[in-house]
Amino acid sequence: MTLVLALKWIWDREKNHDAVLMVSDSRVTYGPVTYEAKKIHPVFVNGIPVAIAGGSGDAAIVKYGYHVVDTVTQKYIETEGENTTPTQEEFRWIVGEVEKALIKRFRELREMGIDVSFNMILSSVDPNGRASIYHFDSRGLAEPVHDTPGFAIIGSGSITGGLLLLRLLGYSPRVELNWGLLSTFIVDMVSEIDPSVGPFVGESWLMRVEDGKVALGAINEEALREFKEQVRKRKELIQELMLLCDVLGEDKVEELILTSLAGVGEDERREGDNKGQS
Repeated sequence: MTLVLALKWIWDREKNHDAVLMVSDSRVTYGPVTYEAKKIHPVFVNGIPVAIAGGSGDAAIVKYGYHVVDTVTQKYIETEGENTTPTQEEFRWIVGEVEKALIKRFRELREMGIDVSFNMILSSVDPNGRASIYHFDSRGLAEPVHDTPGFAIIGSGSITGGLLLLRLLGYSPRVELNWGLLSTFIVDMVSEIDPSVGPFVGESWLMRVEDGKVALGAINEEALREFKEQVRKRKELIQELMLLCDVLGEDKVEELILTSLAGVGEDERREGDNKGQS
C-alpha cells in the first residue's frame, strides 16, 4: 500500500512565493510479497518542469494516470506553451483535460466490470510562485486543495495516522516551518504502525521558484541524512516531553517553552533550517 503526501510550503515570504513538497513511502505490497518502488512521478517536457504526480491504488491504473498526465502536458507545452512552466490558470486547464481522460477511461473499465482503485495527487508551482495541488479520486474527478486545506494525502497510511499527525503537528499553508523534515517524520511514524507503509527512504520532490525560474528536483542526500537523524531525535523528544509533563505539569512545561522561545531571535530560529533543495 501507500502513503503519499503533498503540501504547500512557504518558500519566500517576501516575494509571496510558495513551494510544493511531495513525499511518499517506498513499500509496495502485493499479497504476501512486499518490495521497494518509487511512487512519485516528476513531469518534465523538453527539460521544462511542469508538475509532480503521486498515486496510490492499482499499479496499472496509477501508471495509466501518469501516462495521461505526460501526454496532456507534453501536448500543451508543445502547442500552447511558451517553453516555460504553465501559469496557475494554464495548469488548471491541464488538470481539466486529465480529468476528462480519466473519467472516460474509468467509465469504460466499470462497464467491463473492472473495479477502479485509484487516487492521484497532481501539483505544480508556476513562475509567479503560486502553488497548485489537485486530488483525483477513483471517479477521475479532480478537487483543488491548494487553498484549503493546503495539502493532499492518499493511500492506506492516510487512514492509519497520516492525517492525524499532520493535524497534530499544526500544519497550515501559512505557517513557516520546515515541512520537509516534518513530512519525513510523518512517513516514518506511520510506517511504525502500518506494515503496508514503508519507512521514508528519500522519495521526496520539491518544486519552487529559484533565481526567477521554476525548479523541480529531489531533496538532496545531505538534507535527507540530516532529516533522518532529526526525526530520530524528535521522536525521543516527544517521549521526553510527555514524561516532563507528568513530572512538572502541563502549565509549567508550557511556561518553560514559551520563555525559551521568547529569547530566541528570528535568525536563530532559521539557523540550520536546510530546506533540502537539490
